[in-house]
Amino acid sequence: MTKAAPDPRAVREASLDELERLGLPTPPPGFPLIWEPGDTVELRPTLDIEARCAVLHVVVARCFGMPTEIAMSWLLGSHLVDLVTPPEWQFVIGAKGDHRSFVLHHDAVFALSWLLGLSRHLDPTAPPEDRMMSQMPDLPAGETFGSWRSRSLMSPRDPVEAAVLLDLYYCLDWAFQEVERVGGRLPGEIDANAIGQRRWALEWAIIFHGPYHDKPPEWEEVDLSV
Repeated sequence: MTKAAPDPRAVREASLDELERLGLPTPPPGFPLIWEPGDTVELRPTLDIEARCAVLHVVVARCFGMPTEIAMSWLLGSHLVDLVTPPEWQFVIGAKGDHRSFVLHHDAVFALSWLLGLSRHLDPTAPPEDRMMSQMPDLPAGETFGSWRSRSLMSPRDPVEAAVLLDLYYCLDWAFQEVERVGGRLPGEIDANAIGQRRWALEWAIIFHGPYHDKPPEWEEVDLSV
């Protein structure tokens, strides 16, 4: 469902108000807007978000000891192998890559589950909900991707609501990194890495259309440097 994107300046003002409420620094004047007046917004197809969520869930499971053979068998049986990125595949089959960076994907899964309506919140001061793991595919029990989709009552978020949260996380990403750079105190239980992972998931899943937007990026192409 494509909708008119909300007023980006009003959304930004609300994001900055929230940063101030949390006691965080605000970005400098001229900090870029994510979209322009007149743009439209939509979420990627629900199936695509579900698949990305499931793949990342397997990657995180490998970080915590899921055997390679079981991970590969699950991905093959669920017909998701083609959606695994090259870095993810290298990690799944041979534990190659930065183990810590793959563990951090737990927060990306949390953001995607929020977009799917499985998580109640995406509170920037709180870790993922305890119940999140029970809402993901039951890998030890061999629950397939299709079976998981059948038992899960997906209710994707409104794209306007998602865009508003993306703008907040865009500003939070800058603020958390700035606080850590100067050795300040963060407002909750999570750090800049977790904020960055959640932003990554939101940036990937939310698509804007307008004269200044390029083709939606693939997962590994999401640019978090700006």
